[in-house]
Amino acid sequence: MRKQETFDAIVIGSGATGGWAAKQLCEAGMRVVVLEAGRKLDPGQDYREHTWPYEIKYRGSIPQTYMYRERQPIQSRCYACNEYGRQFFVDDIDNPYTTPSGRPFDWIRGRQVGGRTIMWGRQSYRLSDYEFKAASRDGYGDDWPIGYADLAPYYDKVESFIGISGSYENLEQLPDGKFLPGMKFTCGEWLMKRAIEKNWTGRRVTIGRSAILTAPLNGRAKCHFCGHCDRGCTTHSYFSSPGSTLPAAANTGRMTLRPDTIVRQILIDAGTGKARGVAVIDQNTRQEDEVLGNIIMVCGSTIESTRLLFNSSNRQFPHGLGNSSGVMGRYLMDHLYNIRVHGIIPQLANYPYNYDDGRANGIYIPKFRNVTERQPKYLRGFGIQGSAQRSILPANLNRIPGFGSQFKELVRDPKSPAPFGLAAFGEMLARPDNTVSIDRDKKDAWGIPVARIDCTHGPNEVAMAHDMLESLKEMAHAAGFEITGESPRLGTPGLAIHELGTARMGNDPKKSVLNKYNQMWDIKNIFVTDGSCFVSSGCQNPTLTMMALTARACDYVVDQSKKGDL
Repeated sequence: MRKQETFDAIVIGSGATGGWAAKQLCEAGMRVVVLEAGRKLDPGQDYREHTWPYEIKYRGSIPQTYMYRERQPIQSRCYACNEYGRQFFVDDIDNPYTTPSGRPFDWIRGRQVGGRTIMWGRQSYRLSDYEFKAASRDGYGDDWPIGYADLAPYYDKVESFIGISGSYENLEQLPDGKFLPGMKFTCGEWLMKRAIEKNWTGRRVTIGRSAILTAPLNGRAKCHFCGHCDRGCTTHSYFSSPGSTLPAAANTGRMTLRPDTIVRQILIDAGTGKARGVAVIDQNTRQEDEVLGNIIMVCGSTIESTRLLFNSSNRQFPHGLGNSSGVMGRYLMDHLYNIRVHGIIPQLANYPYNYDDGRANGIYIPKFRNVTERQPKYLRGFGIQGSAQRSILPANLNRIPGFGSQFKELVRDPKSPAPFGLAAFGEMLARPDNTVSIDRDKKDAWGIPVARIDCTHGPNEVAMAHDMLESLKEMAHAAGFEITGESPRLGTPGLAIHELGTARMGNDPKKSVLNKYNQMWDIKNIFVTDGSCFVSSGCQNPTLTMMALTARACDYVVDQSKKGDL
């Protein structure tokens, strides 16, 4: 019988939180194995940020939802699952899930080394005590077991390593961070900023805080502004775990990376009641195995991690591993999405094309509802993202006359009004009836029971969505922009790709799954640090907070391990 190595820690998942956990634990001297369900990418083959339309088969001219309707009917609803980047998204047929009739949820997933850090949106904002202590302010739900002061040093730590560009604004509801130089506004965005800040004293227009380097950092090159980050980045100028944290972990000589390794179940030692390792399946050969470790870091993404914990049920925990509270699987959240307006900026007609579209970023308007004054119709608030960027290939390209050099000149310098777009991301309240469970009647291609997702918008979300649209319109009009289209209806939950909750942190083991260090109340050597630990969602993009929570949890893991308490 072969003798198996027992690792100091097993990290499940290789994305934003898994990569950080591997880095920090390896640098602390631990021997770590990182288990990734998907393959290891080949940047030379898989990354296509410099691919021109004429280099791909259909030139990007056929709707992706039609092209990939057979194998990726859900994934192709994401803008980035297209002819350039569909290889970064799962096959929906091999990786199914179920939802109740009439209550859809679009679960967008990436199974590869790096997870969704390969094609994420890179917007990186801190939460504040407006989020951590929201329940104390408005009476709804529960406060987090930590406050902003607890997490601030870990935000600093993460930002300093991965690189966040941005500008300092000194706003209580959007704390400043450790920033690289911020990107520049376009002319249209300056017009927007001037008009909005003139008309509303409580609203601020800032450049997006983005995990894209504007200066070299830790051996990574600054961005050369090719404009297509969702297709991969061969220079590692945006943060991804394969370009940043995983190499740092590997450089210690203490990381073992195992791609194509699907974790089926967490294994519990009957004598100690602690986790002893995981049962895995090889993605390609279907061969089963066990990986042993003293500490388990669950970093597989919100729904996938919750699915794993439910599928790890045993005699002691028949309703999900570590679910003595009965809370696990409840309080699923995703940001409100798809409320937007777009149009043109007449003031910018006759200005030449100036490569604005190479900047993969835009403006951000932080939350302004329920900050200084109570909004009477709903709780919490929303942030706004947008841009005003002229493109080298305008939407009316096929209607531009000409041939040869004359045609090229018209394409490059269309002498038309610049386009703009504004979109709002709002907070979804944490409701216990929005759930993730297991559908044992349906299994994936590897025989593992799938997730069942039941999530809807409530009255608070509907009221907020109405105000979101009206706010976007009033600000566009104040800037003198012409609105040519709007999206007034909330998108299907899930499509914001900010799923959160379902294994929440707390101070009371009867009302939460994890303590304030992301440690499972019931099994002390299991830590969950992805989005499933969130108590509330805020309206800010969540990845930076997940990574800061992971950094804090890893400090605790190292400390407790040295004391022999894990």
